[in-house]
Amino acid sequence: MAPILDPRVVLQTLSSLPLEAYQAGELVLAGGSTTGKLLIMSEGAVEVIRGGVRIAEIADPGAVFGDLAVLLNQPHSADVRALAPSTFYVADGRTILRVDPITTLYVAVVLAQRLETVNSLLVEAKRQLARTDQPRHAVRETLDNIGRTLQYGPPL
Repeated sequence: MAPILDPRVVLQTLSSLPLEAYQAGELVLAGGSTTGKLLIMSEGAVEVIRGGVRIAEIADPGAVFGDLAVLLNQPHSADVRALAPSTFYVADGRTILRVDPITTLYVAVVLAQRLETVNSLLVEAKRQLARTDQPRHAVRETLDNIGRTLQYGPPL
């Protein structure tokens, strides 16, 4: 089934946004900070650390960062650190979500994809936990997938 929004349209819209570049090791977003930024990865790789635990490594162009903080009007919940030279399209989150329907729809689709994936992974985790013969590492892997999906999810 085709996505509700053509990824080429999204990328074309995002190309008008300013780019921020980070070198490997630089902090892109600090957990607990309030930047108001919505970042969409153009290229690169980052790690996401929450509560001292590395929960994800993301290298997908189109991955969205800062969306939950903007939408829920709260500080960022995790550190995002560049693992390689990385660039992001950057916008004031509240402004762009109010005035740009394509970006708003893109963020909504990304969030919906995350929720759908998490629902599927949660069902699988519950099935694994119900089986007494299921190795712990399989359950842990499913839970790790849930964590990665909750934060960033697949791009369109």
